[in-house]
Amino acid sequence: MKILLLSRYSHLGASSRVRFYQYLPYLKTQGIHVTVANLVGNDYIEDLYAGRRKRFAAIIGAYIRRLGYLLKSNRYDLLWVEYEILPWLPAWGEALLYHLGIPYVVDYDDAVFHRYNMDSRAMVRVLLGSKIDAVMRHAELVIVGNEYLGDCARKADAKRVECIPSVIDLNRYNLTLQHKNPVFTIGWIGSPVTAKYLNLIKPAIIQFYKEGNSALSLVGWGGHVELDELPVRIIPWSEKTEVADIWDFDVGIMPLPDSPWERGKCGYKLIQYMACGKPVVASPVGANTEIVEHGVNGFLAESAEEWLEALTVLRDDPDLRKKMGTEGRRIVERKYCLQVTAPLLVSLLMSVTR
Repeated sequence: MKILLLSRYSHLGASSRVRFYQYLPYLKTQGIHVTVANLVGNDYIEDLYAGRRKRFAAIIGAYIRRLGYLLKSNRYDLLWVEYEILPWLPAWGEALLYHLGIPYVVDYDDAVFHRYNMDSRAMVRVLLGSKIDAVMRHAELVIVGNEYLGDCARKADAKRVECIPSVIDLNRYNLTLQHKNPVFTIGWIGSPVTAKYLNLIKPAIIQFYKEGNSALSLVGWGGHVELDELPVRIIPWSEKTEVADIWDFDVGIMPLPDSPWERGKCGYKLIQYMACGKPVVASPVGANTEIVEHGVNGFLAESAEEWLEALTVLRDDPDLRKKMGTEGRRIVERKYCLQVTAPLLVSLLMSVTR
């Protein structure tokens, strides 16, 4: 079986790496040969995170290369698409595949349709507001990372919708690295794009630090929030070191606002924390409510008072931290790991081939 993967990013892009690239070795063992054709490379991600201007000549070149792959799509049994074929353009590519009878599967781990249908510019809403609906409707299969995205796909009249959460590879998350911190350490992992969410709990974190011996570790920090009042450890993200960095946490956090875009997020950082045997505290938004069993593997917290209470309970009760961390790891082993989802993905891809 030959698949053309039209991913959005290179390996540096988290969505492409987690939703697609980590599956490729397993797919190969199952006789599925995947040709990877990412739209943009590492330079695009590096520019985005550094706040630099987009290189439009490079982007135009990327679109031309993608069109070239699209013209060769009949050489493959199936196209596997991340989000859409050509961002910020109508669904021409997907419509062409549909009318030529070339099947494609499209995957979502973010509510990318809201980039169009909630854009501040009326022209974008008029021209592209229903684009992703058309992409989903023409696909043989829509794979989503959570139920919010699944509901949106079904409302778009997608033929078939299946949910595969964003997961980790258990082979990378070894439990032998556990150690004890000299101070209670709150940990967060993310990108410059998501760093802004820490502003939501800044008052609670500041108050928590004033009340006890604690520290904050930020992996992949982007500097979009001022935390000068706190002892913060800033750790550059690396795929090679991210697991070891999470081991240094006593609790992992994931604050989010309750808004349409954030309801589409798939809680991947929570799964990373839990895979390392760490309890979690998260906002009750989107997939977070599916992943966190309140009082079992962590806490769901909405107000500043609830965040402060959850962190205080975990700081003061090491046995509870260990118990919740153990339960979180069990949940990951049962539902949120490559070892469980890879066979499911293979069966889904095989089911839609010509």
